Amino acid sequence: MIMNVRLSVLSGLCALALLGMTTACEDDKGDWPVVDGNAPTIALEASHIQSEVGRTFHIKGKIADADGIKSINLKCPALYLDKTIDIIGIYEEPLKEYDLDYQFTTETNEVGDAFVVEVTVIDVADKATTEKVSISMDGDFVAPVFTIAPPEEMTVLIKENPTFDVTFTVTDNRGLASVKVAIDELSYLKEVTEFADPTTYTFQETLTVPSAMATYAMTVTVTDLAGNSVERLSKINVSNMPDFSKMWLSDVETAAELNSDVFGVPMLIDHVGEYLYDARYYNAAAGTKIFFIPQRTDFTPICFGLDPNDSNRLVSDPAVAKPIVLDQANVYYHFRFNIATGDITIDTYSVEEAIDPIPHPFGSYEMDIWENGSEYGEFYFGYMTDNPRYVDRFTQDPNNPHRFWLDTPLTLDAGYRMAFIIHNYHQDGWWNYCTWRADNEDDPEVIGYYGNFTNPAWTGTRAKDLWIKPTVAVTGKYKLYFDAHLSRAKLVPYN
Repeated sequence: MIMNVRLSVLSGLCALALLGMTTACEDDKGDWPVVDGNAPTIALEASHIQSEVGRTFHIKGKIADADGIKSINLKCPALYLDKTIDIIGIYEEPLKEYDLDYQFTTETNEVGDAFVVEVTVIDVADKATTEKVSISMDGDFVAPVFTIAPPEEMTVLIKENPTFDVTFTVTDNRGLASVKVAIDELSYLKEVTEFADPTTYTFQETLTVPSAMATYAMTVTVTDLAGNSVERLSKINVSNMPDFSKMWLSDVETAAELNSDVFGVPMLIDHVGEYLYDARYYNAAAGTKIFFIPQRTDFTPICFGLDPNDSNRLVSDPAVAKPIVLDQANVYYHFRFNIATGDITIDTYSVEEAIDPIPHPFGSYEMDIWENGSEYGEFYFGYMTDNPRYVDRFTQDPNNPHRFWLDTPLTLDAGYRMAFIIHNYHQDGWWNYCTWRADNEDDPEVIGYYGNFTNPAWTGTRAKDLWIKPTVAVTGKYKLYFDAHLSRAKLVPYN
């Protein structure tokens, strides 16, 4: 009897709804009026989407139904995708039109070259329409990369028939379409469109320039098969020996090694006067060969090395210059040289004589945790991207207390912009007890001290408050090395 009463009440309410007094009953039951009874329409922006492993793709389109869209389902078992968009649950009513924009990111370890996503739309009359989108993993979204880049600025010394080498290497993950080199002032234009290996190409050509002071602009443009391109601009100065504002020490033997680091190779040295330079270098093993170069990415057109006829003088011709061979291990070398006269002096000093700003012995329990003498903790520092509570501890070189490295290599993707500093660990997250920062965020070369506490014997200049933020050019594993005495670090490929 009670059930019958309830049914009668409900029937009465529905009768009122039909008379237009309310629509609550119809809404509560989820019944929606059918207008034409036709199935939904789906107009996808693309039926084929090119993506790649680990990348996010978007399925977009316009969906319409006169009766009202109830739900949208996207399904691909191979990608473990089964997503239902409950239109009524979200909007509390069916929609006549809906702009679909669903994004999905494939796993970085995804296996497979192509997938099919079914997009199914159901309206309030339970009419359904399904469209398919094919997803292929053959997309190309990465521009070519210079693995050996032409220098941003190079100097060609005036002599009879001066020449210089245009040399660079480019790679692309899918395939190169063209490489173009242009020097308008010399009416030089060369374009390469055929490659023995479409993923890598080395350009090398010797050009002759007029024997007169001048400046030329060189543009190198590289385009891949997908239309992604990269451009490199170089300034070519033809002049007498200039007073270079920057000079670098190279301890590698190939141009590829000059370009394979994330930062730190070659090592910037000090310009201390007109034509005068001062360099310091820690030599870990006997036999290291070094040169001094005024262009960072290559050994040409100028490379300073020993005169083969006089080991106390420097020459600038890379075809003639001999490397300076460091025959003492576990010492610091000090070089002072004049590129106008070719004079060079070379001295050494021990790691005990070297001074750095580190306030306590690494690994000692001498850090005043609260800076009030109440508690002391272990002092160490390392690679930090977040907070002093989270520091990847450095390993200290057993032969040199000023030198450190990160044991675990960093796995970095091309295009990733790093953001880190070298910082001490602190259990409560206190900042800047002992830390090093960059001279330039995007292109760090000097890793200067920024800490609040220092070794009293150190009298150096505090650095700027800049994090180290270089962008990775090539995906791979890299190892970080740091020298607190030299205020230099490098991040180089790890094999």
